[in-house]
Amino acid sequence: MNQLTLQHNETKIHYTLRFASAMCFIGHGTFGIIGKKIWLNYFAVFGINSVLGTQLMPWLGAIDILMGISILLYPTRAVLGWLMIWGAVTAFCRPMSGEPFAEFIERAGNFGAPFTLLLLSGFNLRDIKSWFTRVSPDVKISPDTRKRMVICLRIIVCLLFIGHGWLNLIEKKGIVEQYTSLGFSNPVNVAHIVGLFEILAAISVLIKPLRPLLLAFLVWKMGSELFYPHWELFEFIERGGSYGAILALWLALPASNLLAGKRVKVPASIKMI
Repeated sequence: MNQLTLQHNETKIHYTLRFASAMCFIGHGTFGIIGKKIWLNYFAVFGINSVLGTQLMPWLGAIDILMGISILLYPTRAVLGWLMIWGAVTAFCRPMSGEPFAEFIERAGNFGAPFTLLLLSGFNLRDIKSWFTRVSPDVKISPDTRKRMVICLRIIVCLLFIGHGWLNLIEKKGIVEQYTSLGFSNPVNVAHIVGLFEILAAISVLIKPLRPLLLAFLVWKMGSELFYPHWELFEFIERGGSYGAILALWLALPASNLLAGKRVKVPASIKMI
């Protein structure tokens, strides 16, 4: 892959992760505006009662939406850093409130997408001014940074598939209800099969990601999450970080060309023709 193609792909990756991060926090913030009751469990982790939690939800939701919009209009390293930390904290509130640990790692895209975009954009902890300047989509990165970005994306995609597969295997109520609503007569068996498939997908991404498989995994991930029993559209938007991480990894990998770098041997009988 030549330098021009690399630069073009890095620009595509920038916009992919940028839109993915925005989707995640706009979707998450919308749940705060709506007043998703499960958030009260997460407030309780910090000793916040349900009355105060209910009052805080729309404010935190509005901040999430504003941060998501700012990434679309004027992305800065400061906002990316905040989204990375906030995404990790909100995801970790789930196991802290008594939910399975799989709920945390299944949301690796929430904090992984802004982190990877921050890595792609380059940052210097000592240069405070650069954290508040606009991030350029045309930034040139070193081969080492590119390698770290690919490794980061592989880990993120692996985690989100392991997390969702794990939730299938332990028969998460919401997932089983989803399969029931789709008309499966034995939704528990479906959950087990899907769980094993997603664990294998995660392992394949970690060991050797292949572009055709990544596209299939992306279609699977997006398609399987379009049918949540409640708030389907917002659930889909909130998981933008997951879809963006898969697509960014697909863009970061070299296009497969079985004949590239190989000499094709022509049989002598054909040469004589």
